[in-house]
Amino acid sequence: MKEIILNADDFGLSAGANRGIIKAWQEGMLTSTSLMVGGDAFEEAAAFARANPALQVGLHLTLVQGSAVLPQQGLPALTDAGGEFTDDPVLAGMRYFFLKGLRKKLRLEIDAQLARCRDAGVELSHVDGHLNIHMHPVVFDILCELMPGYGIKSFRLTRENLPANLALDRTRLVGKCADAFIFARLADRCRPRLERLGIRYAREVKGLLSSGHMTEAYLLRALDGVGEGLTEIYFHPGCHPCATLARRMPDYQHEAELAALTSPRVREKLAAGGIRLRNYRGEEKTYV
Repeated sequence: MKEIILNADDFGLSAGANRGIIKAWQEGMLTSTSLMVGGDAFEEAAAFARANPALQVGLHLTLVQGSAVLPQQGLPALTDAGGEFTDDPVLAGMRYFFLKGLRKKLRLEIDAQLARCRDAGVELSHVDGHLNIHMHPVVFDILCELMPGYGIKSFRLTRENLPANLALDRTRLVGKCADAFIFARLADRCRPRLERLGIRYAREVKGLLSSGHMTEAYLLRALDGVGEGLTEIYFHPGCHPCATLARRMPDYQHEAELAALTSPRVREKLAAGGIRLRNYRGEEKTYV
């Protein structure tokens, strides 16, 4: 049986992101979303999640290119003076790995992001991360300590089939090769511990190598490569004008990704292929 999760990242980042995600849920095929608790529109997103419990919500852990939940004090610093994480994912990854003085601060911040969802009345079903920071070795080890206490049963084990992606889109060739290699190694490290904890994950995740460019044309072709079992495909839908989306992700095709999630052609292809829409909890969504 072929099953797919269609997830939207960055819920709560901005009003424009929220509008796109809500539309993709109400009018399209979206099955789940991931909540960015430090975002400017978190309260609006949390209120919508509470009013729509069938929309599965996970934590979009943010430790790069975003705002911290906790005030930061002392050195080494986890954020800048304004409470913002670095925009450079490579720098963030190196600092989190080599600066052992940051590990206690990371644990407190990760715990605070999980707790903020719980305190807002949002039941979390899964964890993923902004720029997939949740797969970082230090961050992942902290999450493994914390997830059971929050009842989290699913995790985005990010890795994507590189040849299949390049058959559809050969842009950013070197970057895609590097990303595919790095995340395959990280997935190999994460998988055994997830299995020991009884935390579920999808057979494959699509969205890593073409992030921000998951258009209708791309998705229609990508569905041909969906195999048996569970596949997660993640998107970044949004509505413009939105200053935050334009500033944070100027090259992302937010509205085109929203169009893919509400596309009648995609809906027809899913139905013709017998591909079930579901979430990590196993609940099925009918074609809207």
